[in-house]
Amino acid sequence: MSFRAEIRDWLDSNCPASCRGPGEVPGGGTKAPMNDDQRLWLDRCAAEGLTVPNWDTKYGGAGFSKDQWVVMLEEMRDLGIRSPVSGMGVSMLGPTLLEFGTEDQKLRHLPRIARGEVWWCQGYSEPGSGSDLASLQTRAEQQGDHYVINGQKIWTSGANFADWIFCLVRTNPDAPKHEGISFVLFSMNQPGVSVRPIRLISGASPFCETFFDNAIADRDDLVSNENEGWTVAKRLLQHERSGMLSLASGGNREVGIDLPDLATSYASQSDPALHQRMLKNLIDTESMNLTQRRTVEESEGNTPGPATSIFKYYGANLAKERSELQIAMLGTQGLGESGKEFSPVEHAMTRTWLAGKARSIAGGSNEVQLNIIAKRVLGLPD
Repeated sequence: MSFRAEIRDWLDSNCPASCRGPGEVPGGGTKAPMNDDQRLWLDRCAAEGLTVPNWDTKYGGAGFSKDQWVVMLEEMRDLGIRSPVSGMGVSMLGPTLLEFGTEDQKLRHLPRIARGEVWWCQGYSEPGSGSDLASLQTRAEQQGDHYVINGQKIWTSGANFADWIFCLVRTNPDAPKHEGISFVLFSMNQPGVSVRPIRLISGASPFCETFFDNAIADRDDLVSNENEGWTVAKRLLQHERSGMLSLASGGNREVGIDLPDLATSYASQSDPALHQRMLKNLIDTESMNLTQRRTVEESEGNTPGPATSIFKYYGANLAKERSELQIAMLGTQGLGESGKEFSPVEHAMTRTWLAGKARSIAGGSNEVQLNIIAKRVLGLPD
């Protein structure tokens, strides 16, 4: 049996029906809710190394080649199967540790990520350091075998569910701003860490303020060398922007209904202009997914370099347009984020639409991505 047929058969036989199609992908960890089917799907995949199939088996993966990994993603997409686990551990920190981490760091952290045991959050942005991230002021002072961390982060996605954080801290305040930054890992479950969720217009609180008051990070969890964290941080952002997590989820992670189903379920089915917009969005989305796959296949590693900014920029705009289309197709039923006159799915899609306005900012603003594309991809002068 060919690898494609074998992996397709395994996926189809083992994935519960409720873990297919549009829906939420669990982030794992000890604090976030997970239903029985999600736990079953996660455990089955983890046992086979299929939560992170392209990682080495000693780190909890399946040891798949890049070609095998891409085939698995294609089969998941065709079957409408969602990833068994999502989050920053799988998509961002894990691949970064594979490149920059020590063997001890890899053996301690990667298998737990692969099993969905830890929810990770990202300590990058600060109240005064958003797009100009290198101006961050959170301090880390070395004291023996650990660092003492003081400062504040903001827009910390999922910090209220997180067990651990990967964090940018300033370890040399006298160095040029890009050169005095370090990349450290530490537990969120300690007295020196406090989290305050930020309520958004959508009614949800996916972002948080995070405060450090003499929080402790072991020196063994300094990634790469002290004061060289900016290089690690930039590479991690390329993993985030690659879009591989959405490919692993079949492009089907949004709460709601597929656009063609919406077009036949609501009054918008008689609007030819909406049909044209829908077809364009579907074609553009498929084109981007194919481009992502091709770029990964052609890259030397599993994640491309600066070209990932193209995916981030274009993908953010596509997702925003998709949300606009969903609301337009719902008609007046797309105007209710609460109330008994609207169904739970309609509530969810309206809230997703409201929250989606931040897509062109989160993960690096569109303006920053255009600068990276101009300088690093096209080679244009400053």
